[in-house]
Amino acid sequence: MFDTVVIATDGSESAKRGIRTALDIASTFDATVHALYVVDTAEIESSPEEVRDQLKDAIESTGTDALDTVREEADAHGAPEVVTAFREGPPKTEIIEYAEEVDADVIAMGTRGRHGEHSFLLGSVAESVVRRAPMPVLTVRQLE
Repeated sequence: MFDTVVIATDGSESAKRGIRTALDIASTFDATVHALYVVDTAEIESSPEEVRDQLKDAIESTGTDALDTVREEADAHGAPEVVTAFREGPPKTEIIEYAEEVDADVIAMGTRGRHGEHSFLLGSVAESVVRRAPMPVLTVRQLE
């Protein structure tokens, strides 16, 4: 049923829950796992010019750590090798494009699960991917 699982990660706690859930699915179906981290170039470009290089380095370091976390979790789950990728651009667009390129059967990602006074906030990456992706998207909410 699932041959290729793309895990979109940002290194957050909610992403870690999504990683574990996605790896369970991948293990069940003996699927290939792709871990993706997207450097949001708009975030860098909107920062003061004198700190852009440092900010980009910090974001890329966070990305490396996030992808290492996926590899470590995969090892702990006995999952097959993880293919990792870095992309630059708008995360909601890059995640979908990458998933299409690797012919993913599902995209898995964490979400902070805003509710209550924050439920009116739209525009999160997870929400946009759910709305626009041509394949199923598994979102895993961060627990309190």
